[in-house]
Amino acid sequence: MSSVEPMLAFYPQIKMVHIVCVVASGSLFALRGGAVLAGAKWPMAALPRFLSYTIDTILLTAALMLLTILPSAMFANGWLTMKMCLLVAYIGVATFALKRARKSRTRAICYAGALIIYLFMLSVAYWHHPLGVVSNLHF
Repeated sequence: MSSVEPMLAFYPQIKMVHIVCVVASGSLFALRGGAVLAGAKWPMAALPRFLSYTIDTILLTAALMLLTILPSAMFANGWLTMKMCLLVAYIGVATFALKRARKSRTRAICYAGALIIYLFMLSVAYWHHPLGVVSNLHF
């Protein structure tokens, strides 16, 4: 028996934690980003920032656990690589939406861009395909 096999029994629970954290992280970003655009100061206070860090740490931990227990064939078509690239882009654009952009117009564009990247990343994960929702469009 490999060291991964005992963890396979916890796959449904780990996946559920991962999904809940994906929704919580995206929702908190949407709420904070919308409030920043509205001129509120609370989104950058310690509590919402640390809540975001906590959720994202749990999310990453669950993702790494899933990565180690799933068979490598599950990732053969590149969807996970695409998801990781989108995650890096999302984090970069989201930081501009929340604090790095100097102008409100730039923040708004970055906020919309981050939400679009987030939604596309969800579609890549859902369909396990690098093109996500696009892979199901029939022209």
